[in-house]
Amino acid sequence: MYAPERQQEILRLARDGGRVDVLSLAEQFQVTAETIRRDLKALDRAGLLRRVHGGAIPAGRLDFEQDLTERESTYADEKDRIAKAALAELPTEGTLILDAGSTVARLAAAVPLEAKLTVVTHSLPIAARLADHPGIQLHLVGGRVRHRTRAAVDGWALRAYGEIRADVLFVAANGFSAEHGLTTPDLAEAAVKRAAVEAARRVVLLADSTKHGQEHFARFGDLGDVDLLITDSGLSPEAATDLERGGGTEVLCV
Repeated sequence: MYAPERQQEILRLARDGGRVDVLSLAEQFQVTAETIRRDLKALDRAGLLRRVHGGAIPAGRLDFEQDLTERESTYADEKDRIAKAALAELPTEGTLILDAGSTVARLAAAVPLEAKLTVVTHSLPIAARLADHPGIQLHLVGGRVRHRTRAAVDGWALRAYGEIRADVLFVAANGFSAEHGLTTPDLAEAAVKRAAVEAARRVVLLADSTKHGQEHFARFGDLGDVDLLITDSGLSPEAATDLERGGGTEVLCV
């Protein structure tokens, strides 16, 4: 396959899936990672793709957002490991906020039956998972529900988070980096995430390594707002060190 043909196919894959990564493309096309990086650079210069850490996204797609069902099935093993590690951060008989997100939902499903916690969430799927938990006092934050994420947003949600203090927030992000902070595609959802960050004494970011270096339309915080980042081993040791130095954030790769 000639380079222009390969680049055309890479562009199609990116538009269909919302993102491509270097290693998967190198394996698929049986070329080196460096060859794929040159392809992505050429597509970036042409304004067709936008390079991000480890791969690329379609140009002009800072607002790209997968449906909740799609996100739940993506990088499932990594998200399960992250959720399992996050169990160690649960307070003892304390209060926590659970943000809307597929990895946070996995944490909710893994909360031990003997746990005694007060949980506040604006996520309908997470609330449904915890509604029958015998040890959890559940508070569901209301508001307009976004179809794509099943999360409550707007004024009601913002007022609710403005009235509470929690021990720990487990927050999700579509993109994170020391340079651009924490980002997500939707402004209304970003506002609720920001309010949740302000309501918590400790902030734990649960995000798989593919989110590193990604930048989306709505920014809701600095990396320095995060006390602990739990991610998977796909994040290189060099990147983890840069994040710790750049944001003062503890990084745990699992």
